[in-house]
Amino acid sequence: MIIYTHADFYVEVHESEIPWLKLFTTQPYKELTDAPKEVRMMLYEAMECIEMQMREYYQPEKVNIAAFGNYLPRLHIHVMARFKEDSYFPEPMWGVKQREEELMLPPCEPFYARVQQALVAVEG
Repeated sequence: MIIYTHADFYVEVHESEIPWLKLFTTQPYKELTDAPKEVRMMLYEAMECIEMQMREYYQPEKVNIAAFGNYLPRLHIHVMARFKEDSYFPEPMWGVKQREEELMLPPCEPFYARVQQALVAVEG
């Protein structure tokens, strides 16, 4: 599900037990340095904005940020709120599951609205 669209990037929800958003460029750049500097700066500001909203809304133990692209060779950035109680912590979400857990988190819709409002404000 896409929750925000800009001319140069969009933000998509990754279905998971944890709050997890992904930023994709609208152009199919393979690496970060393939994107023009202005796009890289916007991605960074959007990533930072999402991280701040995650920290304020969910108060996670840690926020993980990743940009692998090995399976999907297209520039995209993962921003994930991590909790000591999530099924994989302290492993990465792609790692070995540590336990069976069901997190009790606030609803995601207000978080998505906060992210949208914050990104609009960053756009200016």
